Amino acid sequence: MKDRSGLGLSSLESKTGYSRSSWERYLNGKALPPRQAVEELARVGGVEPTRLLVLHEVAEAAWRERGGTADVPAPGESAPGESAPGESVPGGEPSTASAPRSRSLLIGICAAVALGALLVGLLIAAPWKDGGGGGKGAAETRHGAAGSSHGTFAYRPGKTYPCPVKRENGRAYAGYSTTRTAILSQPGWDVVEAQCLLRHLGFDPGGADGVYGENTTRAVKRLQKKAGLPTDGIVGPHTWQVLRG
Repeated sequence: MKDRSGLGLSSLESKTGYSRSSWERYLNGKALPPRQAVEELARVGGVEPTRLLVLHEVAEAAWRERGGTADVPAPGESAPGESAPGESVPGGEPSTASAPRSRSLLIGICAAVALGALLVGLLIAAPWKDGGGGGKGAAETRHGAAGSSHGTFAYRPGKTYPCPVKRENGRAYAGYSTTRTAILSQPGWDVVEAQCLLRHLGFDPGGADGVYGENTTRAVKRLQKKAGLPTDGIVGPHTWQVLRG
């Protein structure tokens, strides 16, 4: 998006309030950008930010599994809207103060972000098929580990499903899916699961029919607002964490 917009690092600095060196880290996989920086990049690029924010959510989850956090200015480094000593500003010289990073860490981070982006692309493009082996981790990334007992999902107008929510190992399950990471968009058992959990928590999405429509989106936004999450109406890893309780 940065290349397509024709903006350089200095232009991004002046238009977003995040420093040139910060954008160099973000765009080269050296640091996970904060959510606000992603929103600013979408704004100056003239695009709707939802897809970028979904990718950011998955990347953030992968990053934190490896012990990382979102980028925070180090001592002596600029915060958004400021320039650090020796850092390049529009019209100035490039900075030479960037600290060297571990090559292995950088490769691991880039791989995690790339894998997250691939996962989101697959989930948005087409639902995972049921079946197959794998352990708990594999089951959680398919459309419904429980889907093997329910069969392939097929939407039927007027058909809704019961929601017998139970708790196992401190988490809530309705029996249609065990995922804690799926990004919901297409009809499927993951959507039925989310609808049941929303109703269980007091956020009625209408009938649990497996379709991610307006009623479900509104219920998700109410849940996110109460939980202090960004109210984007998208069920991703952070929202699943709240749904599972």
